[in-house]
Amino acid sequence: MPSITRCTTACALALASIAATAAGSAPVLSDATVKVGVLTDMNSIFSELGGKGSVLAAQMAIDDYKASAKPAFRIELISADHQNKADIGASKAREWYDTQQVDVIVDAINSAVALAVSNVTRDKKKLLIATGPGSMRLTNEECSPYTISYTWDTYSVSRPQAQALTKAGMDSWFFVTVDYALGQSIEQEATAAIQAAGGKVIGTVKHPLSAPDFSSFMLQAQASKAKAVAIANAGGDLINAVKAAREFGLTPKQTVVPLSGSLTDVHAIGLAAAQGMIVTEGFYWNLNAQTREWSRRFHDKHKRMPNLIHAGTYSAVMNYLKAVEAAGSDKADDVLTHLKKTTVTDVFASNGRLRDDGRFVHDMYLMEVKKPSESKEPWDYFNVKAVVPGDQAFQPLSESRCPLLKRT
Repeated sequence: MPSITRCTTACALALASIAATAAGSAPVLSDATVKVGVLTDMNSIFSELGGKGSVLAAQMAIDDYKASAKPAFRIELISADHQNKADIGASKAREWYDTQQVDVIVDAINSAVALAVSNVTRDKKKLLIATGPGSMRLTNEECSPYTISYTWDTYSVSRPQAQALTKAGMDSWFFVTVDYALGQSIEQEATAAIQAAGGKVIGTVKHPLSAPDFSSFMLQAQASKAKAVAIANAGGDLINAVKAAREFGLTPKQTVVPLSGSLTDVHAIGLAAAQGMIVTEGFYWNLNAQTREWSRRFHDKHKRMPNLIHAGTYSAVMNYLKAVEAAGSDKADDVLTHLKKTTVTDVFASNGRLRDDGRFVHDMYLMEVKKPSESKEPWDYFNVKAVVPGDQAFQPLSESRCPLLKRT
């Protein structure tokens, strides 16, 4: 009969073996919890694009992941309003990473805020999945190994429609551009597409963020006699600019082109005023059975249909959580390694893939706003005119200015 000492040792070895096996099958997390932070605009011009809708989308992803994967780790969600101020956004990100054990930040709508937060994530070696902003600097000059541009950028929303409309005969353009990183990037990318298609830009006027009155800007656009008036802004500014263009009678003599228009914007403008506008989006709720099912669940809670930022936030959080489990770690480098090996097809993305410059590439859709008589139900606003494959929708790596890329 073995002694008590020998039995205890054998049992201890057996238990250690079992524990090692169990540890190998579950993620090793820094604090046994994965914490997601939604940093967004809660009350200002981008709140309808992101805001509470982004918080809801992130929570839906967490709930759906828990229900399907039944993970062994806890998942928590926190959110904050960056007030469209880069210093507040950066300060909140630093606080979250240093004292709140946040593992990943999503949304970060407003390009200036996103660029500031991206610098913090680089220093902290944490992860930012930017589902809200569109600045090309996030994947070019200021690309970071810890920042992912997930949903859209100014290249993907402005180039396809600027090129298509120029080729269709709108060969003279005037820009009404918001005077910060987003507007500058939209105008730059659209101008390149217009010139490549044989058109020309005959004028531009800059307006401040949250402009209270667009009258003078629209009078200048009208006086230019350009065939197309490009609106290079987003959110509340875009809505107010389009409304002002209608009030001053720019249409139908001139075509108003909202270069970053979304479903949310069309809803605010109204079909009667928005009909015929061309927009480029990465998501439409009424695209197929899967998008309709998820979007109606979102609508039940938010009383609005989701736009591409909301759907992208859901997708980003869901695929982040899957990557944590697959990588067996919540360290940003481990998660990123797995994400770069993964092809994503879900409610948001078709054949989505993450490139080395931080750009998440996926299909985009060129869509025309319906006439009121064509709309069959609330939020039924778009006719899909063309699918733009991801490798055509986004800037090719050959044109990238990202210093992370290896050049041969």
